[in-house]
Amino acid sequence: MFFSGFLSAPSGRRGSFKSNKSRSSRHSPEVSPSRARNHDSIASPEYLADESQLQPVFPSPEDVLELNNNLEMLAALFPDVQIEVFREMLTSFSEESRLFIITDKLLKNPGLYVKGRRRAGENTSSDSITLVPRTDAFRTSEYKDAVRALAMQEFKGLSKSSIEAVLSESNFSYLDARPTLVDLSSKSWKFTISSLLFRRKPVTSTEAETHPLIIWRASDDGSMVPTVKATGSAELDKELFDELIMPLKQREKHTREESDRALAVSLLTEEAEAYEATYECTCCYSDVIFEELTTCGADAHPVCFRCVRHSISEAVFGQGWQRTIEKETGALRCPAVASSECEGCISSEHIRRAMRDEKNGDEVLRTLDQRLVEHDLLSSGLPLIRCPFCSYAEVDDLYVPANSPRPKLRTSNLPNLIILFICLVLSPLYIPVLILALVYLVLCLNQSFRDYVFSHLRGALNRYQRRRRGLKFICQNPACLRSSCMSCSKAWVDIHICHESSLVALRTQVEQAMSMAIKRVCPRCNMSFVKLTGCNKLTCPCGYKMCYVCRKDIGTPTEGYQHFCQHFRPEGDGRQCKECNKCNLWEAEDTEEVLRKAKVEAEKMWRASEKRELSDAERAYLEDGAGPFTRDKGTDRYLARLLPGGKFPSIEELCDSIIETLFV
Repeated sequence: MFFSGFLSAPSGRRGSFKSNKSRSSRHSPEVSPSRARNHDSIASPEYLADESQLQPVFPSPEDVLELNNNLEMLAALFPDVQIEVFREMLTSFSEESRLFIITDKLLKNPGLYVKGRRRAGENTSSDSITLVPRTDAFRTSEYKDAVRALAMQEFKGLSKSSIEAVLSESNFSYLDARPTLVDLSSKSWKFTISSLLFRRKPVTSTEAETHPLIIWRASDDGSMVPTVKATGSAELDKELFDELIMPLKQREKHTREESDRALAVSLLTEEAEAYEATYECTCCYSDVIFEELTTCGADAHPVCFRCVRHSISEAVFGQGWQRTIEKETGALRCPAVASSECEGCISSEHIRRAMRDEKNGDEVLRTLDQRLVEHDLLSSGLPLIRCPFCSYAEVDDLYVPANSPRPKLRTSNLPNLIILFICLVLSPLYIPVLILALVYLVLCLNQSFRDYVFSHLRGALNRYQRRRRGLKFICQNPACLRSSCMSCSKAWVDIHICHESSLVALRTQVEQAMSMAIKRVCPRCNMSFVKLTGCNKLTCPCGYKMCYVCRKDIGTPTEGYQHFCQHFRPEGDGRQCKECNKCNLWEAEDTEEVLRKAKVEAEKMWRASEKRELSDAERAYLEDGAGPFTRDKGTDRYLARLLPGGKFPSIEELCDSIIETLFV
């Protein structure tokens, strides 16, 4: 038994956890002594099967609350910087004027502290509802102790320092750290021997039913219910319960409702057939009960709910939209098979009744409503602003102004224009300019040419008004609420540059993913670092020493270099030793493979967001920072002296410059 327990691998069984209530009370100054005594007197269940068994989560200590408040302020000020940068800096500086010092350093020298750790992509706007996710916030000491105890109980084959290092990398979020812990435990020597003797496999399942933290226990009525073992921390218990147990309960509730409804329909059908009280559907000619039937509004044709559901699904996702949907009312045209086409419709209320019992009925109704709203907006003929991330659209208020003033002529430029006109008349270029003006007047006699010119001028005027009002568009869809730019349709950031190449975002995402894949975090000071060269004995500036391979603490006098393999080998030889299972001092993590996988994953996410593939020129740009296409440098210098930007202006840029010169 002792040998079996000593060699145990990660499994679904865990021991009990004893919570120190007195220590919890000392760390929570907001809780009165009487309240703490009442809390201690309540016996906490060992297994949590219902939400009512969860203990109340008390407010965090004052120091943790202050740190989290500072974290939210910094995230609002610097939305493009990763949260871990703020955590490191907040723990590095003293409490006095800490927020002011960090803000000043990030503004004056951001590269020293950020070091490429910027958030690239979608959730970088300062108006996000959740500035700091719960997994990135500072944790209480009680929560950290409970997470350590849970990890030590499940992963007995790993050392305490290795578990501490992995938990520090994920900010003590146990569900986020668990995949890394499982991967490390499967490589430990204890698990190797245990797998050979007991044929155990590492628990890597992410499914809720087979998750090792879920324990299935018999309830009072004899049924098996999912439970999670109490950890001693109310916050961690609630987090595990919400992530693991609640999805199972919701799925069980949905399954039970479906089975109850199917039973009720079968009983009603049997009773109706016994009394011959069924009705024939005029669409599919099947016999249905009264509760599964509706009628059209003209000739009262009986139509079953199954035909209604099929017709709506075909209209929304198939070819039947124009033929079966009445756009003005949102009703369904009667699908009854008759000698003459029925003019009646099935009301939207009956449609919702029929779709309510469909498995994906809510999604179909939501899509139907979106298509009806889209039809109404297009029929109105009003100019729209659309969210590039969802189907939300609203009327452009530039075309329906409330009290916005009209653009006025810029009187300050009139003297300059008069002087320019006099100079052109007196200059040798007078004849060519006059010829161009006459050609323009002749071309203006053509209606299509006038429409082309005026359309570009109107577009330039609209763009000018937008720049005056601002290009930031905030989606009002509760499921989206994201900010975008009305000019380039990209995600909005506080320092926004329109039409910036998406390759810059791709390069940033790739570099960030590659750095995140090989970084390590010091458990003592939370400093992030990456090993470029050298051996696997890493020393943090705070003095903490750890192994780069297994993340174990090797700062004790008995560890150090003794932690690594002592058999003779050439310096720099990273091959696995055949005589022992110790970590190799020069073992490489196969960084190239790790970086390659991170790069492939980042490019895959970029392609999913951009909905396109990389061209050869773009791939060359990502490889060496410049595309294969080059121009004559002498021509570039000549154009740069004559024209702004070193290129000829387009018709849109020319119209924009004219509008900005004439109007204010």
